[in-house]
Amino acid sequence: METREMVDLCKRHTMYTWAAGDSVSPLPVARAAGVYLYTPEGKRILDFNSQLMSVLIGHSHPKVVAAMKAQIDELIFAYPQSATAVRARLGKLLAEVIPGDINTFFFTLGGAEANENAIRAARLYTGRFKILSRYRSYHGATNLTLQLTGDPRRWPSEPGAPGIIRVMDPEPYRFSFGNTDAEKTAANLTYLEEIIQYENPKDIAAMIIETVTGTNGILAPPAGYLQGLKALLEKHGILLICDEVMAGMGRTGKMMAYEHGGIVPDIVTMAKGLTSSYFPLGAMGVSDAIAAHFRKNVFWGGLTYNSHPLGLATAEAVIKVMLEEKLVENAARLEGVMRREMDALQAKHPSVAAGRVIGLFGMIDVQKNSRHEPMAPYNGSHPAMDKLGKFFRDEGLFTFVRWGSFTCVPPLCITEDELREGFAIIDRGLEICDAAYEG
Repeated sequence: METREMVDLCKRHTMYTWAAGDSVSPLPVARAAGVYLYTPEGKRILDFNSQLMSVLIGHSHPKVVAAMKAQIDELIFAYPQSATAVRARLGKLLAEVIPGDINTFFFTLGGAEANENAIRAARLYTGRFKILSRYRSYHGATNLTLQLTGDPRRWPSEPGAPGIIRVMDPEPYRFSFGNTDAEKTAANLTYLEEIIQYENPKDIAAMIIETVTGTNGILAPPAGYLQGLKALLEKHGILLICDEVMAGMGRTGKMMAYEHGGIVPDIVTMAKGLTSSYFPLGAMGVSDAIAAHFRKNVFWGGLTYNSHPLGLATAEAVIKVMLEEKLVENAARLEGVMRREMDALQAKHPSVAAGRVIGLFGMIDVQKNSRHEPMAPYNGSHPAMDKLGKFFRDEGLFTFVRWGSFTCVPPLCITEDELREGFAIIDRGLEICDAAYEG
């Protein structure tokens, strides 16, 4: 199917996420391999966003494709209360690779369902109802998870599920650049404990965080924050849920991002990189204490496709590829390369405000003047950012331009040369933003 027919039929008969159908301009993709996408006409596009921050091992890995085909021949579906060989193997494998006492897993079809069930588990386990979340977070697009979400995608769905208390992140207000990590951590935890007291700690079941904030900034927590947060929550009997849907499975140079903080949450959620998005799958992992509780008490949650054999076989194959090809280590190694590329762009282009990266999880902020005002405001746009996004697409670079920032989140299998290829396109594109810089 040629591009025009493909795009026209998709727009006519299907709906697109977070967009009005008439305004969307879908990217035509006919095939993908490694770190590249290909249009029906054969144009090659460097995937600098891992599609939806999710294709971690690269596209069309032959070992994973073979494992999926083998599972189809063996067993395609079994109802959730059955036992299957692949369910047994993957549960054991995850217990081995997920750090800490997270040894028991509930399988879903994606990250939002994993977070839904994490909240359900926390409420059932503690007997409490309220949930703390943060304003810079994104946790999914269901009724409940949108209320956990802080960004503007929540607004059209309000009022939503009750019992959610949103709080500020440790990231300080703009222009507070002099704050040290210790000061940021201390200030935020003092504020958070005050909120907990106002809300009655005995009513709060859990706090859910993106361990590294994803689409709303790619913000790693300041030093000491995770340890301080875990201690504060434990003091009040509040569980910590780490949403690692985007940051987990090697993205930050560790298997789980919470390893950077030297803690283990009570509950962890994952999806995206769990199957490298080759098949829909999510998972909630719980601590041994919570698992023991639900061996004696009913877990009131269920999905028709819980523990779908094809999804489990895909995850098993993906994890084996990650371990065999040392992709987590590659993400850690290439962090320095991305850091140097970002620093070079900031030195060259006045429109570059800052670049952040942890592992291969990166974002660049674009500014419109020396006062560090973002090129586009929160939940807003700017002609220069629109032009930048078009330039990237025309030049064969796929990434997300959002408000006054854009992402640098390639598959973990990317090479140093391929990484530099992406930054060379970014370098040329930033001339558009430099022209709009006000001085």
